[in-house]
Amino acid sequence: MRLDKLIEETLQTTRKEMKRLFASKQVKVDGCVEFCQNRNVDSLIHEIEVSGKRLTTNEVYYLLNKPSGAVTAVKDQTKMTVLDLIASADRTKPLYPVGRLDRDTTGLLLLTSNGQLGYEMLLPDKKVFKTYEAQINEQVTASDIEAFQAGIVFEGGYRCLPAQLTIMETSKNSSRVRVTIQEGKFHQVKKMFLARGKKVTKLKRLMMGPLQLDEQLAEGAYRSLTLTELKQLKIYFK
Repeated sequence: MRLDKLIEETLQTTRKEMKRLFASKQVKVDGCVEFCQNRNVDSLIHEIEVSGKRLTTNEVYYLLNKPSGAVTAVKDQTKMTVLDLIASADRTKPLYPVGRLDRDTTGLLLLTSNGQLGYEMLLPDKKVFKTYEAQINEQVTASDIEAFQAGIVFEGGYRCLPAQLTIMETSKNSSRVRVTIQEGKFHQVKKMFLARGKKVTKLKRLMMGPLQLDEQLAEGAYRSLTLTELKQLKIYFK
């Protein structure tokens, strides 16, 4: 939550009064005087004090195992969205998906009321690594690994950043692989294999940054982030 918004809502200050608190060094985060009014904070991982008073936030963070068929959107007129999978009792605040997964892609998706966190995690310069498991319609070879490492070139000339491709199983007509990318282009993993003349028949996201898919979650199920997981995201709180 933005620090200035937290102060205004919790202490019922005017905008002018809130700015005066910053100017007079009355705002502290983790024991240090804070001057950045739009800093993103969460009282679960930050100690927030204003004029000696401890402030608390109430943001929510859910780790969803997205099923195939759900659209990564806040709302859709005809299709089920990822937000439809969240119980109404757990939607006390507006939720937003961090990034997107194609409708037929499954796996890890972070949903949160902290839009500022999602924005920071999606910034290109953050290079948040994402790992997928993919089923491919034919044999994947060492030359594919080398091409991914060099940076796949799409039609039109765009060269992807280097990606890590690991072959888990392979045969003449099918392969199971893991791919780690540091970008989030539209249909990126699918397009990377298409550039190699191969097709992704199944795609599942296993990791995003420090977060890992909880394999105990059935598809369509979700849970709150643990405190340990939230602390791992602290580097994206700016």
